Amino acid sequence: MKSILIVDDEPHIVELIKFNLNKEGYTTFEAESGSAALDVLKNNKIDLVILDIMMSGMDGYEVLKEIRFNKKTKNLPVILLSAKSEEIDKILGLELGADDYITKPFSVKELIVRVKALFRRIESLKPDTEEKFRFGDIEVDLTGRSVKKNNKEVSLSYKEFELLKLLIENRGRVLDRDFILQRVWGYEFDGDTRTVDVHIRFLRKKLEDDERNPRYIETVRGVGYRFREGLD
Repeated sequence: MKSILIVDDEPHIVELIKFNLNKEGYTTFEAESGSAALDVLKNNKIDLVILDIMMSGMDGYEVLKEIRFNKKTKNLPVILLSAKSEEIDKILGLELGADDYITKPFSVKELIVRVKALFRRIESLKPDTEEKFRFGDIEVDLTGRSVKKNNKEVSLSYKEFELLKLLIENRGRVLDRDFILQRVWGYEFDGDTRTVDVHIRFLRKKLEDDERNPRYIETVRGVGYRFREGLD
């Protein structure tokens, strides 16, 4: 049974989401502030967070930063809720490591579909066997979901790791943006291919010595991306 933390300072929204998630068989925890949310995460096993952005005190962006900074929760899937519908707000949420972004007012049915889709993606992308790779100064453990550069751990969001995993498993092949979007974010994701470009940029910042002249993640102009085929 999956446990979901709902974080929103509007009680009626919390109750609405809670009621519908409980009907689907999920266990729910609730928090009406960012600090309360972090306390719940510290003391309970949570499988996914539904996080409102616009809260008084610590807002959702700050909570998301804390989630990604903490080694225990850095890979925890997070769906952002926000009344902000501008593209820049969505990009910021993705840059901070959100796995999905839903604007208010929202359809509860759509939210449930997004939750189920995200859990399906997590289950389908789990490796069946232990797989470790080393290329140059980068080490990737697909089973342990860890990445190191120059023997120092690199913190990746859930989607960043899944994107890197997909590229490595298809190294030498050119993957177009639509294929990447479908495999990492799922068919139900209501986004566009710029989401892929944003996450590729994040990976390059964290893994490449010079992100403008990448050694590992190559751009194939007009098509998509390719991971360098020759692993050391």
